[in-house]
Amino acid sequence: MTDLLTTLQRVLQDEREVFGDFLVLERPSSPPSHHRQAEAPDDTPDLFGTTPSVKPQSTESWSSVASLPALDAQINTCMKCPLGETRINFVFGVGNPHAALMFVGEAPGADEDAQGEPFVGRAGQLLNKILEAMSMHRQDVYIANILKCRPPNNRTPFVEEVEQCLPYLRKQIAMIQPKMIVCLGLTAAQNLLGTTESLGKLRGRVLNFEGIPMMVTYHPAALLRNPNWKRPAWEDFQAVQKFLSEHGGEAGKEETPHG
Repeated sequence: MTDLLTTLQRVLQDEREVFGDFLVLERPSSPPSHHRQAEAPDDTPDLFGTTPSVKPQSTESWSSVASLPALDAQINTCMKCPLGETRINFVFGVGNPHAALMFVGEAPGADEDAQGEPFVGRAGQLLNKILEAMSMHRQDVYIANILKCRPPNNRTPFVEEVEQCLPYLRKQIAMIQPKMIVCLGLTAAQNLLGTTESLGKLRGRVLNFEGIPMMVTYHPAALLRNPNWKRPAWEDFQAVQKFLSEHGGEAGKEETPHG
């Protein structure tokens, strides 16, 4: 029954990505508990060029580290939410720490949980092929997720889980300072941008994440389930490639040490 419900949830998510203007689904939250649920911000993403409000930085010890390996070492034993108890591996992120292009997905799946690296399953293999078509390689970019731990049965992250984990990703982005972020799928986009807009409305626009240009496209897993989306997704990736070419970010940025 759990697997059936998970499959149904994914089908509904796919439908929302296409028919977001007409199909309204609430963002998932965990069963009632003593945890406070995060309130959805009122602001919506705007075209690149405006300045969104910047959330306060964490005062925890990990917030002052000067390198990605140091950050990983500080947070990879995190137990702030129940996912810490069910994970096999903490999936920090992988790639060039000075990448011009950063990909952000939803959360680790079974393969990622087993190997401790994001996008290594079928969706990751497709992402690798997309990168090759863009004349790039996995080691040229940086890849991470909204969550560092796998939700059971690959369900959509709960609000409380995102609330605890998102500061880690924000720190990674601040350290890497990519020339562009690409959100893979609606969950990543909505949580990073603090919006409830559909993928259909978010695609095809250069958005702003705290001064960093951002674009949104389909998650590779959705492309595997719905091959008809591969063509519009490729158009998105071509737009990303064009943007990077025009802004001097065809591959990884020059290697310069942090700190």
